[in-house]
Amino acid sequence: MSSYRELNIYQSAYNLAMQVHKLTMKLPKYELYEQGSQIRRSSKSIKDNIAEGFGRRRYKAEFIRFLIFSHASCDETISQLNMINELYFKENPITQLIKDYEALSKQINKYIQYVERNWQT
Repeated sequence: MSSYRELNIYQSAYNLAMQVHKLTMKLPKYELYEQGSQIRRSSKSIKDNIAEGFGRRRYKAEFIRFLIFSHASCDETISQLNMINELYFKENPITQLIKDYEALSKQINKYIQYVERNWQT
């Protein structure tokens, strides 16, 4: 594998971050810079930590550390999505997006376990 772009977890994180970005632009104006900004940052942080960790993959512990940051940002994004779902999307829930992030969280966790067991330094 020559690029982080080839990782399925990166591709999923990127696509989901794009969805979150577009979704948050529909929030009330006063939330664009509060809740909206926070969830955009956490969702983008997932893909960015995967990319940065991959750049440090020569050092297994560093790679794992950034994957853990990515996993934590995924959890934060799920928490933020649950809140905006309850506050602003009751009529048209965003449950599928939340499920997609929960699936990504599991994929990142499995990838961390794979790297821990199999990654050569």
